[in-house]
Amino acid sequence: MRYMMLVYSQESDEVSPEELRAVALGHGAVMAEAANQGVLRAADPLQPSATATVVRTQGGKVIVTDGPFAETKEQLAGYYILDCENLDEAVAWAARIPTSCQGAEGCVEVRPIREVFKPATF
Repeated sequence: MRYMMLVYSQESDEVSPEELRAVALGHGAVMAEAANQGVLRAADPLQPSATATVVRTQGGKVIVTDGPFAETKEQLAGYYILDCENLDEAVAWAARIPTSCQGAEGCVEVRPIREVFKPATF
């Protein structure tokens, strides 16, 4: 089953280049091992929440709002998609993912991906 690991972190401009490098190396190690074990399907960091755009429809009209859109300490910083045997394996991987992307500890939300349909192969 595929699981999405949503990485939440606190955004801060007060992060040293050394701290950013250490976090990048941590992610690189997790991604390399997940790829070597054949479970990595995708993993990407996201731009800061200030670059987000929220799209809503209300009364048939499209409403577009620039981010950040939530008043929270932690923002969605990136994601992994891993193909795991079960939730226990997914949690074990999530525990290895660095969450201090912007200088403070965050968390990883583990959520199973619901298979709705598979597009035809061309």
